[in-house]
Amino acid sequence: MHHGRKRAVAALASTTAIIAISLMPAAPSSADPDVETVRKNVDKLYHQAEVASERHNDAKLKLDDLKADLDALKADEKAQQKKVEGLTGAVSDSIAAQYEGQSISTTGKLVLSQDPDAFLEDLTTLSAYNDVQSQKLDSYTREVRALEIRREATQERAEELASTKKALAKEKASADSKLEKAEQLLSKLTAAERAEVAASENEGTSSNTSTSRTSARVPATVKASGRASDAINYAIAQVGKGYVHGGTGPSSFDCSGLTMMAWAQAGVSLPHSSQAQMGSGTPVSISQLQPGDLVFYYSPVSHVGIYIGNGQIVHAANPRTGVAYAPVSSMPISGAVRPG
Repeated sequence: MHHGRKRAVAALASTTAIIAISLMPAAPSSADPDVETVRKNVDKLYHQAEVASERHNDAKLKLDDLKADLDALKADEKAQQKKVEGLTGAVSDSIAAQYEGQSISTTGKLVLSQDPDAFLEDLTTLSAYNDVQSQKLDSYTREVRALEIRREATQERAEELASTKKALAKEKASADSKLEKAEQLLSKLTAAERAEVAASENEGTSSNTSTSRTSARVPATVKASGRASDAINYAIAQVGKGYVHGGTGPSSFDCSGLTMMAWAQAGVSLPHSSQAQMGSGTPVSISQLQPGDLVFYYSPVSHVGIYIGNGQIVHAANPRTGVAYAPVSSMPISGAVRPG
């Protein structure tokens, strides 16, 4: 009886403990990130993808230049071969005409005279011919070798760029994988938390940062003239369109694709690369910015937007935001240029 009472008391205590634990508030899972962590992760991954995309654009420009150079080298080689062959044929015909009526072997070589005086004359003529031939052949050999060296160097660089493009594709795949994980974390947030993330992007503010990469505020009337006006009007008309790596419109753009197409409307040709565009205009200080100027961001340069006045730019921001307005100082500025 005594032992039975002890077992009952123990069972009651155990049951009470289980009930007490079940009534305790559940501790938040350490695996569930907060809103700000998700936002930062997504922003970081977008930037990594953009860096890879702009580096890919740079490599593509260099590769196109190398292909054009290689084509020119091949054309030079072909022209040189024809020139040498033509000169050689002309000299041979001249010598043959001079020795018309003399014996010529089946190999096409002249049979020299047995007469001593005529033999010396033959040697003099042949020596002059050989000198001409030697000069032409030496020149041709030098030109061909020079072309081969340049062609080999060009091929090596082309292979290097192809290898770089593969590495960039691998890097992009890695960034996409990380982005997918961040999006999965974002999907676990409540509707209110997701709205908070969207609001931090659209309003240009967040709990831990003073500015964001984008702003939904429509700027006041832009004052610009001439070609800059054409570029700005085009850029503003694209606001709301999508972002795609390598995009040049009409429905989606990447950052340098947008600025390239904007200034194309003004008759100014820019390369499809933010880093290359930084070298395609007159450098200007941020304090002297005028509407139409291009503003570059990060170090090394990996993003560009077009200044529209009133302290704002239009840029192709990222896949989530697309083409949008943003404060000019919303990202680390590396410089600015005035195209044209």
